[in-house]
Amino acid sequence: MQRPEAPTLLPPVPAPDPGKGSGDGSVSTLTAGIIVAAGTGLAVLGPVLGLSPWLTSLAVGAGLVGLTVDAARFGGRGGHLLAEALPGGRQRLRRIAIHEAGHALLAEQNDLPIQRVLVGSLACLQAGLRASGSTEFAIPDHAKLAVEDLRCWSRVLQAGMAAERLIYGQSRGGGDDRALLGRLWGLSGLDVATAQLEQPRARREVEQWLRREQPRLEQRAEQLLSSAPRLLR
Repeated sequence: MQRPEAPTLLPPVPAPDPGKGSGDGSVSTLTAGIIVAAGTGLAVLGPVLGLSPWLTSLAVGAGLVGLTVDAARFGGRGGHLLAEALPGGRQRLRRIAIHEAGHALLAEQNDLPIQRVLVGSLACLQAGLRASGSTEFAIPDHAKLAVEDLRCWSRVLQAGMAAERLIYGQSRGGGDDRALLGRLWGLSGLDVATAQLEQPRARREVEQWLRREQPRLEQRAEQLLSSAPRLLR
């Protein structure tokens, strides 16, 4: 997972960042575009407003330096914070909330304790995570799990992707979910054939359950969304 947590928790299951596949390039590009557009606007309107050209150049330069520092030190999360705070940011956060709500509902359905659910880059940064969303679970008592326990984890860890597919038609990311699930099956010592049989079966069960419970899914997502912190709010 992205960062190890305290020993009482499994590594967090992060939600995929809306609008990207892997990496933070799209949001960094968006941020750079905003800075350049603002600079262009100042260059055009600056004389009308009585602003000196060097002030415009200084502002654009400072913005680009800030973008570089953000990318180097914070993995581009500042761009996500900005994107979530801008108009349209609520829709970005809603997709994250749908993903995390899927995990949460299936965890409750399977009696799997949840430590916490985070929605949004600001909430994750406040918790010390470089992610846009996260669901953290209590660790199992033993690394080697029984098949029924693995079936439970298979449902819970695939629920975020399944929730996104149900609401948006496709899921973005999910590699961390699949990687954690693969590690759990591997640590349990079961053969690959069994895992390849059980995981698709669990995915189908999750999809069918979420389809029946779609109102609950969307209600839970709205609850998570309403409590998600955002800049300038």
